[in-house]
Amino acid sequence: MEEGAGEAPGLGRSAASKDFRFYHMDLYDSEDRLQIFPEESTRMRREGVQAEMTHEPMRGGVKGKAQRDLGEEVDELVHLYGLEDDHELGDEFIEENTPRIEVSEYPSYMMMGSEQRDWGLTGEVAQGEDLGFTGWGSAGQCRDLQEAYRYSHGRASEEYECYVIPEEEDEEEAADIFCITCKTPIRASEKDQDEHKQHEVTPLSTALESAKDQIHKNMFKLEKQIIEMENFASHLEEVFITVEENFGRQEQNFESHYNEILETLAQKYEEKIQALGEKKKEKLEALYEQLVNCGENLDTCKELMETIEEMCHEEKVDFIKDAVAMADRLGKFLKTKTDVEISAQPDFEDQTLDFSDVEELMGSINTIPAPSAPVINPQAPNSATGSSVRVCWSLYSDDTVESYQLSYRPVQDGSPGKEQTEFTMTIKETYCSVTNLLPNTQYEFWVTAQNRAGLSPTSERAVYMTAPCPPIIKRKEIRSCEEAALISWESGNLNPVDSYTVELTQAEAPGASGVTESVVGIPTCECLVQLQPRQNYTIYVRALNVGGPSARSEPATVHTTGSYFPLNEHTCHLWLTVSEDGLTVVRSERRGPAGEPVPSDTQFTRCAAVMGNLIPVRGRHYWEVEVDEHLDYTVGVAFEDVPRQEDLGANRLSWCMRHAFASSRHKYEFLHNKMTPDIRITVPPKKIGILLDYENAKLSFFNVDISQHLYTFSCQLHQFVHPCFSLEKPGCLKIHNGISMPKQVTFY
Repeated sequence: MEEGAGEAPGLGRSAASKDFRFYHMDLYDSEDRLQIFPEESTRMRREGVQAEMTHEPMRGGVKGKAQRDLGEEVDELVHLYGLEDDHELGDEFIEENTPRIEVSEYPSYMMMGSEQRDWGLTGEVAQGEDLGFTGWGSAGQCRDLQEAYRYSHGRASEEYECYVIPEEEDEEEAADIFCITCKTPIRASEKDQDEHKQHEVTPLSTALESAKDQIHKNMFKLEKQIIEMENFASHLEEVFITVEENFGRQEQNFESHYNEILETLAQKYEEKIQALGEKKKEKLEALYEQLVNCGENLDTCKELMETIEEMCHEEKVDFIKDAVAMADRLGKFLKTKTDVEISAQPDFEDQTLDFSDVEELMGSINTIPAPSAPVINPQAPNSATGSSVRVCWSLYSDDTVESYQLSYRPVQDGSPGKEQTEFTMTIKETYCSVTNLLPNTQYEFWVTAQNRAGLSPTSERAVYMTAPCPPIIKRKEIRSCEEAALISWESGNLNPVDSYTVELTQAEAPGASGVTESVVGIPTCECLVQLQPRQNYTIYVRALNVGGPSARSEPATVHTTGSYFPLNEHTCHLWLTVSEDGLTVVRSERRGPAGEPVPSDTQFTRCAAVMGNLIPVRGRHYWEVEVDEHLDYTVGVAFEDVPRQEDLGANRLSWCMRHAFASSRHKYEFLHNKMTPDIRITVPPKKIGILLDYENAKLSFFNVDISQHLYTFSCQLHQFVHPCFSLEKPGCLKIHNGISMPKQVTFY
C-alpha cells in the first residue's frame, strides 16, 4: 500500500466469516506476520492511553458508544486470539480500579479473508497522523486499544497478532466410472442422476484399457498403411529418377546433334557463297573482254567509212589510186569474222543445294551409342512373396535406354545333366516384379539394356529368393494350459527357412483387445508361448527367409481353459486304437493278426497302454477320464522314459490308479514302484478326476460324480511327466481335458 493512502482496503465493519479460523501469530515466522501495529508508533499509542487514564479527551473519540470494562475487553481479546492456554498469560487479571477507556466494536482488521493475506501495513504508513480506518472509528481508538492490552499484560500486543486462515475446500471427488453414451468420465454419485440414469457405464479402468486397445489397433493399421505408402513412394521415386535420367540424356543428345547440324549448315553457307562469287567474276570478265573487242571493231569500221567518204571527194586520178588500195584494205577487213554472239549468257544457273549430309546428320540425332551394362542390385529385405520377387537395377548416367531385357532361371542344384529353363521379359523401367515363381526358391537374374544402336553387355548375375510357403500348424498336436500353449507345425517348404514367427490374436469378445502379438526369431517348428488364463486365441505362423515373410498359415484356435493334450500314437500299444480326435483309446475284442508289425522302441509292449502329450509347463494340470465300472483299467502319470516293457506303477517312474473287476468285486490300487496303500473305495467312480500339482509335488485322484477325494501321491517330479492310460480288457477310455478345475479340487 502506498504511503499516505486515505483508506486501508478490507478494513470493513463486518465480522469474520464462519469459514475463517484464527491462529496465534507466534505460529508463523516473524517475517510473514502482518505489521499491523508497528513498533515505531508505540510512543504515540502510549501517550494516547495516558491521556485517556487522566480523563483527557482522545483524538478521534467516538460519541454515543458504551464504555466497557477493560478486563472484559482483554478477556474477549484473549478468547478471540486463542490465548487461553498461553503460559505467558498465567492468571493475570485486571484490577477492579483499572481505568476505563472508550472503545468501539472490535476492529474487523483481525478477521481478514484469504484474499487479504498478502496485505500488510508498513511502519511508515502506521505513523501517518492522517491514516483513516473506515467503517469502525479513528486511528486513535485502534492505538488506545493496543496500549490498554499491553498495559494490562506488561508487553506489546504485537506479539499476538494473527492471520485469518480460510478453510481449504474439500477436494472434488475424482471420476471413477465412464459413461459410454456421453463418452465422458463421471463420478459414481452421478450415475443415478437423471442425466446418466439410462446410460451405459463402465469402470474407468476398463474404459481406459479399451481406449488403449483401440489406439493400439489404429496404430497397427496406421503402421501398415505407412509401410505401404513408403513402398509406393519408393516405387514412385525410382520411376521419377528413371524418367528424369532418360529425359536428361535425351536433351543432351538433342543439343549435341543440333549444334553439329548448325555447324554443318554454316560451313555449307560459306562454301556456296564463295562458289557464287567465283562464278560471278568469271562471267563478268568474259563479258568485259567481248565488250572491249566489239568496241575496237566498231572504231575500225568508223575509220574506214570516213576514209571512203574523203576519197569520194578527191580527183579522179587520186581517187583511182586510193580506191585500189582501199578496196584491198576493205576486202581484208570484211574477210575478218566479227563475233557478235554473247560469250556469257546473263541467265543464272540452277544452284541446287545438296543437303544430303545435313539430312544424314538429322537422321543421326536418334543414332546413339549402345548403352553400357546395367548394374543389378542385391535383393532388398521383404521384396518377395511366395510366388513373386521384385528385381531392381541401375544405369550409368550417360546411357540412353529404350527398354530392358530381364532374364532369369532357377539356381541349379548341382544335379548333372539338368538344364534349367531360362525366361526373358522386356520392360521399360529399372525394376520389375516377376511372378509365377516357386516358393522358397533361389533364382538368378541378369539384365541387358537396349536402344536403336543395339544391346548392352549383360549385367552381373544376382541371386534372388522367393518367400517361403505358409507353414502348416499341427492342430491335433497343440498342447495348452491356463498360462501357455505349445504350438508345432510343418515347414511346408522343401528348402530350409531362416526362422518362424508366431502371431497371436485374442478372440473378439467383450473386453478383448484384438491386438496381434508376435513371437519372432523361432528357429524350429515348435514354440511355447505365454498366454492369459481363460481366454480364446487365434494363432497363425509365418516362415521367413531373406526374401521376406510368408503368408499366414491357416489359423488354429487355442483355449486356455484348463490343460489340453492329445494322445501320443507313437506310444500306443498295438492292441489299442486312438480315435481321430485323439481323446479316446479303444481296445477291441480281437487281437491283431499273427503277422502284426514289430513294435517300435517308443511303443508299450507289456501292458496295453498309451501316453498323452502334456504341455511341459509347471503348475497345476487337471483332466478327467470317463471309465466303465466293469472295465479293467489303469490311469495315472509317468515320465517320458518309463520302461515300455513293464506295467504302469511297477517302477519308480510312474504313479497310477488301477482298477480290476472280478466276481462282482471292485479292486482299486494306487501303485508306485509296485507298492499300494490299503484303501477301499465303496462307490465305483464312473469319471475319475486327476490333478497333477508340480508346485507341491502331488498327484491326486477324485470321484468326479460325488466330489470325493480318493488318494494323493507325494511325488518327486524332477522331470516333466505325461498322462498314461492302460486297458487290460476290451473296452474304451474317454479323456476329457481342456476343462476348468472344479472348486473342490483346488483344496488339495
